[in-house]
Amino acid sequence: MNKVAFIGLGNMGGPMAANLVSAGFDVCVFDLMEDAVNQLVNQGARSAATAATAVEGADIVISMLPAGKHVRGLYIENTELLASLTEKALVVDCSTIDVESARAVAENLASQGKRFIDAPVSGGVAGAKAGTLTFIVGGDADDLARAQPALSAMGKNVFHAGAHGAGQIAKICNNILLSVLMAGTSEALQMAIDNGLDPKVMSDIMLQSSGRNWTLEVYNPCPGVLPDVPSSNEYKGGFMVDLMNKDLMLAMQCAAQSQSSVPMGNQAQALYKQHSENGSGQLDFSSIFNLFASK
Repeated sequence: MNKVAFIGLGNMGGPMAANLVSAGFDVCVFDLMEDAVNQLVNQGARSAATAATAVEGADIVISMLPAGKHVRGLYIENTELLASLTEKALVVDCSTIDVESARAVAENLASQGKRFIDAPVSGGVAGAKAGTLTFIVGGDADDLARAQPALSAMGKNVFHAGAHGAGQIAKICNNILLSVLMAGTSEALQMAIDNGLDPKVMSDIMLQSSGRNWTLEVYNPCPGVLPDVPSSNEYKGGFMVDLMNKDLMLAMQCAAQSQSSVPMGNQAQALYKQHSENGSGQLDFSSIFNLFASK
């Protein structure tokens, strides 16, 4: 499993591919953005002119793409790429996409004798750069075992959620909770500020009380409370509001299909949609704090 093809070198894919290079994998990269490809070549990767040529001879093919339509286009509609995949190749899609697309890709590849796992990630850009991502995998356990060395080079936690599509379901369930926690933490901190309390003191109180949670402790949304987080850098970097909105849309679609009750998720989606429409779509998702700021 030494030869890796990596397709999609955006904010997440670029550093993930770089970590594979650093770990000693023979990595061939492809992206529509030439600058992104050149950055990886400068770090020791090889480049390919097309996705189809990138996968030639690869033991493992990893993709990190924006949406389900892009993943379907790559592994269902791109007949040249499908023909270039060897029998030994294992396809690992790390994109966060709709469950139906993940399952459709798995079925299409299986019909041609190819192996596939969906492995969306948690940890954001910082985790991608640091190699500390969490992979949430759907697919066959044996295929996950084959992918483990490459995943371990890019992250520190790997969970097997279940069959194909389960990785996507687990990821969006996590992000529903994350959105609710971030909005609730922002709301509580702003109410403390409105009543004359220091947000750092309030954060310390809640961290030792029943309100303790990850967003408060690790990713505090109030500027100046924690260093080296987006809120203390004008909400630059991290996980964009528009990406959170994308994940919440996928979550609501999944909830509708399973007839799950998600009132908190619905409210979080409404808040993040409003926040994006206010012009904050490209800011980190912790900037939802600004939605609660006193006028």
